[in-house]
Amino acid sequence: MSIQIASLDLNLLLMLHTVLSERSVVRAAERLHVTPSAVSNGLARLRSALGDPLVTRKGRGIVPTPRATALAPAIARGLRELESAIHEVPFDPTHCTRTFTLAVADAGQLTWVPRIAASMTVELPNARLSVVGIASLVSLGDLASSHIDLHIGLAGRGAGLHVEPLLEERTVLVARTAHPVLGKRVSARALGTLRHVGVEMVPGKGFRDLVGAAYARAGIPREVAMTVPSFTAAAAVVAATDFVATLPESLLAAQGASLGVRAVNAPFPAHTVKLALCWHERTHADPAAQAFRGLVRRAVLTARQA
Repeated sequence: MSIQIASLDLNLLLMLHTVLSERSVVRAAERLHVTPSAVSNGLARLRSALGDPLVTRKGRGIVPTPRATALAPAIARGLRELESAIHEVPFDPTHCTRTFTLAVADAGQLTWVPRIAASMTVELPNARLSVVGIASLVSLGDLASSHIDLHIGLAGRGAGLHVEPLLEERTVLVARTAHPVLGKRVSARALGTLRHVGVEMVPGKGFRDLVGAAYARAGIPREVAMTVPSFTAAAAVVAATDFVATLPESLLAAQGASLGVRAVNAPFPAHTVKLALCWHERTHADPAAQAFRGLVRRAVLTARQA
């Protein structure tokens, strides 16, 4: 006899488990807070579904059939596992073995992720950290997917999205260390003649060009000679050419010397990027995800103050 689990009322399995444990319909009814007739009716429905008597009367008690005896340990095990799964166990960060996935641009990977990793060795010592870039965030389905736990970046929009302001990041115009524009004040007119390396982390997705918008507001032309997918790639190109690029100030402070670039003394259009912590409703109440968000928040703000 083929039986589909979807056709069964799973409450009847709990009822059978209680009857088999108590060896009495009356005691099972008391334990389940129902009437004995409700238990009898439930057993009748389960008998019909399984094609077996399941229990027979013996005096004031019952005796399970071989089929019921075979089912009993599987039902008991399933109920124990289900109860364990739904029972709220206090979160212990020292025993958390989750893998947390953080999406952040390459600049943040260089300036913030080392501090985040160091904090995890102390606060979540058995957890794992997976870091992905913004292109991966988009390709994996953004925060609504089950792949990303947290995003540091521009505030997103969408159903179920939580956004917490984190910090404001200034941007800086940079050039190679031997560029002719360095060492002198560059006028707005001269600034408009420079050729730029633009950063397009997810080409073709229509993300707003915030740097271009800042230049447009200031009425300064901005010729983009080429685009690259990361700030570090932009810095590498700038270090080898007479192009310029706009980088986060924190990246320049931490890696400018090693990247071979310096800030340009120019009336660069004021441009500050507001960054946020973003996560989805699906992880909002999860204690482990909450602990991870708190760790990341503290690590980033501490790194900024260092």
